[in-house]
Amino acid sequence: MTDLYTPTPRTTATRTRKRMHYERETVHAILDEAYDCAVGFVVDGEPRVLPNLHVRVDDTLYLHGSTGSRLGLAARGDGVPVCVTVTLLDGLVYARSQFNHSANYRSVVALGTARPVTDEAEKLRVLLALADKIGDGRAADSRPPNRQELAQTALLALPLVEVSARARSGGVIDDPEDLELPHWAGVLPLRVVAGPPVTEPEVAAAPPAYLPGHPSEWQTPVVLEGRHVRLEPLTPGHVPALFEALDDEEVWRHIPTPRPRTAEEFAGDVTGVLRGQWTGQRCGWAQIDPATGAVMGMTTYHDIDTGHRSLGIGHTMLGRRWWRTGVNTEAKLLLLERAFDVLGAERVFWYTDIRNERSQRAIARLGASRDGVIRRQRQRPDGSWRDTVLFAMTADEWPAAAQRLRDRLATR
Repeated sequence: MTDLYTPTPRTTATRTRKRMHYERETVHAILDEAYDCAVGFVVDGEPRVLPNLHVRVDDTLYLHGSTGSRLGLAARGDGVPVCVTVTLLDGLVYARSQFNHSANYRSVVALGTARPVTDEAEKLRVLLALADKIGDGRAADSRPPNRQELAQTALLALPLVEVSARARSGGVIDDPEDLELPHWAGVLPLRVVAGPPVTEPEVAAAPPAYLPGHPSEWQTPVVLEGRHVRLEPLTPGHVPALFEALDDEEVWRHIPTPRPRTAEEFAGDVTGVLRGQWTGQRCGWAQIDPATGAVMGMTTYHDIDTGHRSLGIGHTMLGRRWWRTGVNTEAKLLLLERAFDVLGAERVFWYTDIRNERSQRAIARLGASRDGVIRRQRQRPDGSWRDTVLFAMTADEWPAAAQRLRDRLATR
């Protein structure tokens, strides 16, 4: 097998040939990055083009569908001639003249006869590969198809023989006589970005790390175990028990968001944390009683700045029955240990309402220093403006603070 696909009359460009590529590495990279393709074929003398999911295994492109679909039916027997195209749009190119507008892209065209996959072992192997394509590790983290589902699933195999790639990159190509025109010219980059995952309400598991677009470990909560509290990744499944534990006016007295009156309202608060987690700004935990499994409260990292290696600890709410126990102290110790000892943070900080003297005393007892006051930093739920006290702890201060916290917990 050579490193190049052999051009054929059907894969040879009739214009701008410099954009054509036949390297296997280039073709494979485009096919592997794209999740979907377009499959063209002929049914009853008429053309059809259908969107499809695909996965490449070595030098074969597999197309996924249903045995009852037009493509699946057309491929029965000896297979069906197809033209498969994949396009990744990388940018819009704005020239001074409309004629020279263009796009930056990477595309593949593959031609040939797609054969139906009838061997059950091959079909199962490809379906597992397709599951892992949408998230490396998903195949092991989901139920494989049973015999009935395998029978209902059509897979077509297209050998990558007659195939080519085409790509454009770079900037504007304007005609010389247009260079003095006053119109803006340039490139608008485009990319596909994974948004925050939307967890089903009854699912207790946190979004797995293999999901495309998963944030860094700074924004990824992990289970943190202590004697008084277990911190586990916050999920929508915690909402009913969290609402019950925190349904107390005193708990919400100094929280900068309105107190939710129903579990459904509180679910919106949790959803906001999870969205922020995926966009890199938040990281949330539920606080769990390790002895009983009861949900006691929640806490988060916020304003995460991986470049400056700093983060805040906040949005912490604990049910009143667990106040003045070791829960809050140990939860903070676990979060600080992860921040300084695991993530390598240089600075951890806290914001608190200047009216919340109890919170200020608790933060000071952790070993943090009061760095100042941010005046009129945000509005309270009642519309008044809040002055916010800023506390912080640095990596240099952490070892002594850690020892004090551990000594204090040893007596509880």
